[in-house]
Amino acid sequence: MSRIKVLDALRQPPCPDMVTVKGWVRTKRESKAGFSFLELNDGSCMRNLQILADGTLPNYQTEIQHLTTGCSIEVVGQIVDSPGSGQAVELKAHEIRIIGWADPNEYPLQKKHHSFEFLRQIAHLRSRTNTFGAVCRIRDALSMAIHQFFHDRGFLYIHTPLITASDCEGAGQLFRVTTLDMEHLPTRDSRIDFQEDFFGKAAYLTVSGQLEAEVLACSLGDVYTFGPTFRAENSNTTRHLSEFWMVEPEMAFCDLERDMEVAEAFLKHLITTVLTRCSEDMEFFEQRIQKGTLANLEGIVQRSYQRLSYTDAITLLQKSGESFDFPVEWGIDLQTEHERFLTERLYQGPAIIYDYPKTIKPFYMYLNDDEKTVRAMDVLVPKTGEIIGGSQREDRYQVLLQRIGETGLDPREYGWYLDLRRFGSVPHAGFGLGFERLVQFVTGMANIRDVIPFPRTPKSAEF
Repeated sequence: MSRIKVLDALRQPPCPDMVTVKGWVRTKRESKAGFSFLELNDGSCMRNLQILADGTLPNYQTEIQHLTTGCSIEVVGQIVDSPGSGQAVELKAHEIRIIGWADPNEYPLQKKHHSFEFLRQIAHLRSRTNTFGAVCRIRDALSMAIHQFFHDRGFLYIHTPLITASDCEGAGQLFRVTTLDMEHLPTRDSRIDFQEDFFGKAAYLTVSGQLEAEVLACSLGDVYTFGPTFRAENSNTTRHLSEFWMVEPEMAFCDLERDMEVAEAFLKHLITTVLTRCSEDMEFFEQRIQKGTLANLEGIVQRSYQRLSYTDAITLLQKSGESFDFPVEWGIDLQTEHERFLTERLYQGPAIIYDYPKTIKPFYMYLNDDEKTVRAMDVLVPKTGEIIGGSQREDRYQVLLQRIGETGLDPREYGWYLDLRRFGSVPHAGFGLGFERLVQFVTGMANIRDVIPFPRTPKSAEF
């Protein structure tokens, strides 16, 4: 007798062999003919497995008839043809053992619609719902696809530190890491003396693993990192999290052209994987969350991405005749409304914008000959806007030193980073993909808080 998942049970043909299935009861309905139907789910797929519990089972009246939504059970039985509609097979129970009861008067998940706002308050239980079960399976498929893409192309998977002493983005939106007593802070010259802190200097949670990835790329070739990052940005929007996961490949001997090629191939691979492996879950999002999701994703896979410079994009936006909330002029950071106009109305598909003004990009991006723009690129997709951002990195020592100074950073804190330009410098490039932004785009979910199991946002760090 073997234990199988609900997904496997639904795929198996009828068989006289006994199998064991474990999971949680979604619903129960009783027949006047003296038996009950239980809908069982174990998170392996969207569909439930119907359990036929005959009234002759020894614990039918004492336990089975008292089962309610949320109870966990173990069922031993045979997979048989189902005479009812909606499922090809069902499990005829020979034994049902109750593992854990759930009081129906207290269990917050019932067979009715629950708002996403309510479900965030019970994040420890919301993964038992159809929506969040599907979200978690999509996250799993995309995670595996990320590793597959890079491994198939010879990238090394590396791990960059979560604790850092440098601000990669130069925006100052960092979470401080300290063991100092907040009520008795040591001071020197009227300022906090971080020499007394655990690391002997100010330390923070990282906003990116890019700088360290560059170090390893300049020794090992093509590498990638995939892990949590943190940003102390006080943005209570549907697209921002304080803790989120980032995919950051870094490629040695690479220019912006190859960077764009890899980013396009990467996104197409991820979308293709989820459409192929998660068709049932994706159909749920199409029908229940956002109509047109599947067609939008298929367009991402099938189309070549339009490429145009930032300057050309600004010109097109200015000539469009559209009345944007954010006025368009050269030097602005493109807003979502601008990006969506380009992808949804102008090109009706993905686009890659490159060569942005240096004033709106970080210090590490390669300065073009015009000394006004840098070799940066953003991949834009319909209904979302930017989904990938990347650049060719500045590999010239003097230019990088100047750019660090222009952005108000202390060059002494980036001595190791500058060394990469002093000892065997090479052109290199990379990009970043916010994993939750990707999951939100793929599923069509309206709020990014609903595509990560335990969201961290301003004033909220529950569970």
